[in-house]
Amino acid sequence: MIMGNTQNHGGSDLTDQQLSAYDYRLPDDRIAQYPVSPRDRARLLVVDSTNSHHHTFRDLPQWLRPGDLLVLNNTRVIPARLMGRKASGLAIEVFLLEERTPSCWHALVKPGKRLKPGVEVYFDRPDAPPIVGQILAIESATGGRLIDFKVPDDQPLRSLLPQLGQVPLPPYITRTDVDAERYQTVYSDRPGAVAAPTAGLHFTPELLDTLKDMGVGIATLTLHVGIGTFRPVEAADITSHHMHGEWIEVSPQVVAAIQQTRAAGGRVIGVGTTTARALEGAAQAVSAHASDLSDLAPYCGETNIFIYPGYRWRVIDGLITNFHLPKSSLMMMISALIGRQRLLDLYQEAIAQGYRFYSFGDAMLLLPEAKQ
Repeated sequence: MIMGNTQNHGGSDLTDQQLSAYDYRLPDDRIAQYPVSPRDRARLLVVDSTNSHHHTFRDLPQWLRPGDLLVLNNTRVIPARLMGRKASGLAIEVFLLEERTPSCWHALVKPGKRLKPGVEVYFDRPDAPPIVGQILAIESATGGRLIDFKVPDDQPLRSLLPQLGQVPLPPYITRTDVDAERYQTVYSDRPGAVAAPTAGLHFTPELLDTLKDMGVGIATLTLHVGIGTFRPVEAADITSHHMHGEWIEVSPQVVAAIQQTRAAGGRVIGVGTTTARALEGAAQAVSAHASDLSDLAPYCGETNIFIYPGYRWRVIDGLITNFHLPKSSLMMMISALIGRQRLLDLYQEAIAQGYRFYSFGDAMLLLPEAKQ
């Protein structure tokens, strides 16, 4: 089941609907090429109703209260980047996006023009015959391919990915010496994503323990990050953009924790846009017209919810997030929370203050009082 793309949006400024309104200029040296160490030494821009405050991520406990609830996305990035070859020897790069069956995957490929239906791609293994993938079809919505992998003994391809593939880093990270484990959160335990939920990369086990000890609740859900999160928005009118579905699981335990937090007067703080998307998508799945949090229910399936200014938030009070690419759906989501112009102003402040951007970059804490 895939829930609707644009439900639950009210009125918004027409400028907020224009793709060009989400552009900004980022100097190349502000794109983080490696993670800081330890993880919680990243910088943290704290945003309240009117002001911003410059801190370090390990200062997060100063801004949370006993009785608050942090909701984390426990997805884990799989080795989704495979290097193969045609029978002619031409190198082929395959970026797995979604498992359709244990042997059939939706993938992006390079060079795409050389991979028509029927073409075979060979993935070499040490001391074993190559795995052969046959192109079944072209997916018009993404330009990707459906690939059927001929795996010995009918094993699922997923079981062979550790020996076939690499954890894919975003293309703007050009350093090749980055430890792939630093592109995983310390609490990741549900393999299935093709990109990391990067706001969570700043947490350490010690910081999580400190938060628990002070009475902050911790709950985990799953959204397997796919093309829906990182696909560029290309429509000049963003309301015409359609998000690809991503698999989510919001368990009964998460729902109970949220309802108990609300009943006790606590605040629900999402860690990352993927967590926000999962919670709001689950709420939408219950009813297109639900307005009471008591209507939130467990949900397991897909969501293609698209959140942009004018959206009526149902679950999230505050959010921890990184700094995102220009014209991305993630910027639009944050704009729906605190306002587009304020977000752009905060980005300019962060650039001027030397913050690091994108996946390995610094973070923002958007407190509930910053919410529009």
